[in-house]
Amino acid sequence: MTRNQGPLVLGIDGGTESMRVGLFDIEGRLLLAKSRPYKTHFLQSGWAEQNPEDWWNALRGAVSDLLDASKVKPQDIVGIGFDATSCTVVFLDTNMRPLRDALLWMDVRSRKEARDIAESGHKALKYNGYGNVSAEWMPCKALWVKRNQPELFAKAAVVCEYLDYINHRLTGRLTGSINNASIRWYYDEEEGGFPASFYSAIGLEDLIEKFPADILDMDQPAGRLTEEAAYQLGLKPGTLVAEGGADAFVGMVGLNAIQPERLAFITGSSHLHLGMSPVPFHSKGIFGTYPHAVIRGQYTVEGGQISTGSILKWFGTQFLGAKADEAARVHKGLYEFMDEKAAKIPIGSEGLIVLDSFQGNRTPLVDPNLRGAVWGLSLRHGPEHIYRAILEGIAYGTEFIFRKFREAGYEVKDIYACGGPTKSALWMRIHSDVSGLPINIPEVQDAPLLGSAILATVAAGIFPTVSEAAGKMVKITRRIEPDPEAHEAYAFFMDKYVRTYDRLSGLMHEVTERLH
Repeated sequence: MTRNQGPLVLGIDGGTESMRVGLFDIEGRLLLAKSRPYKTHFLQSGWAEQNPEDWWNALRGAVSDLLDASKVKPQDIVGIGFDATSCTVVFLDTNMRPLRDALLWMDVRSRKEARDIAESGHKALKYNGYGNVSAEWMPCKALWVKRNQPELFAKAAVVCEYLDYINHRLTGRLTGSINNASIRWYYDEEEGGFPASFYSAIGLEDLIEKFPADILDMDQPAGRLTEEAAYQLGLKPGTLVAEGGADAFVGMVGLNAIQPERLAFITGSSHLHLGMSPVPFHSKGIFGTYPHAVIRGQYTVEGGQISTGSILKWFGTQFLGAKADEAARVHKGLYEFMDEKAAKIPIGSEGLIVLDSFQGNRTPLVDPNLRGAVWGLSLRHGPEHIYRAILEGIAYGTEFIFRKFREAGYEVKDIYACGGPTKSALWMRIHSDVSGLPINIPEVQDAPLLGSAILATVAAGIFPTVSEAAGKMVKITRRIEPDPEAHEAYAFFMDKYVRTYDRLSGLMHEVTERLH
């Protein structure tokens, strides 16, 4: 591998399905990336667990693959940054050994615990947008274990995140990230840290003492690579390790969306919308704002759509078999082929409206019992109409969130996007036109991986601040400006999208509750 001379850093992303390791220079160029998969165990419906030892073995394998392929010298790597899935909860004994498999972020067995926590009515629930508490979040999972595996909970000396476990394996120090603590553990440094009254009210008064005692900013050094970890990974002992944080929030850094009025738009199977505000605010239908969660002195606001790219995949898998064959005959991918077809259809998909709540609505309605819908169908409509209507419906869902942001006084000016859907010029055009906002697409699409590398440069002292490092290392290669006429045309259909929820939500609740 050829490269410019200079220090290098590793960005490491502990994802849902694999451990990914990227080698970056301090210009932000991704020189090489390797990954190793690990298994998820689905023991029952709604349950998802992973073995923490599998994470470590995957990390060892991915680093080994990268070093072998790159031929770089370990001493050239001056810093390591790590991000991981958030609310993947680990229970450790006094020797820091796992007592059970970790409860993965998507594990929602703690639905009852989530309802009980919501019913506490504690003021800390402002971070949930005064709505439903997600069964994904740390306290819900911890409460389930305490209720259902009380001996194991009592034996646990440490309850922490995936991130914390790997950082301990790397450095020998147990630290917690202010990012995870603020966004999912109800930690508020400005009000004294962990809210003891909240944890007492929900029956977890003994959980705080099991959390990591040292809560660090994402760019602070968690420690240095131990001799043992360095030996296992093939890296240099003493290499600095940045504290890091949750994957999507580290992705904000990798998009350079860390200034107010810039929004990180992280796309994929779901959409996540993350922005920065200089002042705190809390509003129904909005998650946050989380203090100091990404940048010290700023407050992070969060919105999210549960089903986005997953709806398109569902439609393609279940209904577009003939179109896939047709696309293959002209040597094109299915989605590229369908984009070309759908681009010829006018705004509004000739009267079709799609609701994107196939798995419920995360924000702004915060309603797990909503479901998807398609209406306006006529005998004129073909697969390409429905395809475009799905793209539009998801864009309406994003704009619905932006409207709630604006109502709360938070104004988005620029979108910075990453993820698979950014490959679709049509979909990004629709998003831009519906929202009336420009969308910026960076060179490195793996924003969490680059974000972790950026944090590593700061922890290693290469750059003094995250803002300066991101400004140097994130390169924007494409910008999509909204079409004012298209934005005006979409306003009519956007209105119908919102009003459809008003009309159908009651019926959806009746059916969902009957099925469960």
